[in-house]
Amino acid sequence: MAHNMVGWFEIPVTDMDRAKKFYDTVFEIDIKVHDMNELVMGWFPFAEGKSGATGSLVKHKDFYFPSENKGTLVYFSCEDLQVQLDRVEPAGGKVLQQKKEIGPGHGFMGLFIDSEGNRLALHSQK
Repeated sequence: MAHNMVGWFEIPVTDMDRAKKFYDTVFEIDIKVHDMNELVMGWFPFAEGKSGATGSLVKHKDFYFPSENKGTLVYFSCEDLQVQLDRVEPAGGKVLQQKKEIGPGHGFMGLFIDSEGNRLALHSQK
């Protein structure tokens, strides 16, 4: 295989403004929102030529529903996940799993619920 398996991800939201503010605050980024009539997408920044997948916040009344305990778990890569984990609750989310070592050589992980009720994870080597 010439590429990584994951090429795109979508995170369901019910309030795009609230979700954008949450992710912009936690990751210190600027999500670009695109209104496509029934579908509203908030695109995460894309780093051309860098490893990893990019994705979008997605609002659609019929097809996207936030969940804190169902579906796929997306891991966001960080330099030191504790930095982002510390921003989760002030930004309107909830920390589920504090930073913990996965195992020797595999780094660390943490879990959180975003402002929309989605369960997501953070990963770092520090």
